[in-house]
Amino acid sequence: MKKFQEIKFNIGALKGISTKNIEEHLKLYAGYVKNTNLIIEKIQEYSIDAEKNAYVISELHRRFGFEFNGMRNHEYYFKSLEDGSKPLPKDSQFKKALEKQASSFEVAITEFKTLAMTRGVGWAVLCFDKKSKQLIPTWIDEHHLGQLNGLDWILGIDMWEHAFVYDYATSEKKKYVEAFFDNLNWEVIEDNFKKAQ
Repeated sequence: MKKFQEIKFNIGALKGISTKNIEEHLKLYAGYVKNTNLIIEKIQEYSIDAEKNAYVISELHRRFGFEFNGMRNHEYYFKSLEDGSKPLPKDSQFKKALEKQASSFEVAITEFKTLAMTRGVGWAVLCFDKKSKQLIPTWIDEHHLGQLNGLDWILGIDMWEHAFVYDYATSEKKKYVEAFFDNLNWEVIEDNFKKAQ
């Protein structure tokens, strides 16, 4: 299996999310890339005598899901904050799809923000299911527990404390959710939706 490369993101000054928080968060992302690659290396090493090392190999594969999704989830997250806040295009297909499922776009986003306030660490994610042709909001524990099979990531917010700890107390995570949406590049979300269809 080939190694994964750390992506460099173009994230400027954000409103309500400090440069320090982004810098520290990006270091964490780099750690997921590093650990994903390390696990690949170790599986290859132990596989020289796969029968003898079966237990270790199995546990490395189990850990791979956590590290890989930690890497990939952060890539979606940081991509949506690149190049500054941008509105949805006037003829947004994403907005139209969401409005078919909710009484309004605003109501759907409010529901998503409520999902983001779920207790515990994890991710609030809005996915698209090609089979049923609908957007599905979901909560992912940690990085990998609760990922819905076969769905494409459209919009996601990191709700681990590390995403906001330098700016907000844990009791103020609602302020972080609002700051995230204030800085969101909706063009990226629209593009995610178009690719998912």
